[in-house]
Amino acid sequence: MDFKFLTRTVVLALAGSALTIPAQAQWQWMDKDGRKVFSDRPPPPDIPQKSILKEPGFKVVSPPTTGAAGTPAPAASAPAAKASMPKLSGRDAELEARKKQADALEETKKQAEAEKLASAKADNCERAKKGQATLKSGVRIALTNAKGEREFMDDAARSVETRRLQAITESDCAR
Repeated sequence: MDFKFLTRTVVLALAGSALTIPAQAQWQWMDKDGRKVFSDRPPPPDIPQKSILKEPGFKVVSPPTTGAAGTPAPAASAPAAKASMPKLSGRDAELEARKKQADALEETKKQAEAEKLASAKADNCERAKKGQATLKSGVRIALTNAKGEREFMDDAARSVETRRLQAITESDCAR
């Protein structure tokens, strides 16, 4: 029984390791737009050999060739190398467009909030002016207390209310 268990374990281990072999077969190359591409399939035929960075079996493309005595390759190949290198601007047009759109949305929100605040101030100003006019008219003003009873405003309460409405007028009516 012990032998069957050992045999089964070895068979399962071999089967599991056989499944990891395709995972190691990775290709890596630079596409025509300068982006790195990772795949388990070889690159398309239009990708030059110099753009292939990694082949299955961990083969890494060797660095650029050098001339005699380890000196860099002749200068004639330098323009060709520069032409084949991807040109990166360091900017992402889509990201910039989203940022610009978000800034415009934020500015619109700020403007709407400012208009709402200005409208509230204008409404408070108008109410304060009407309240002042009522207080100055000398008409008896009745208020309802906490018990729900009707009380008339005396001279002290009238002067306190006049000062309060004057403060509101000064703060909200100033333009």
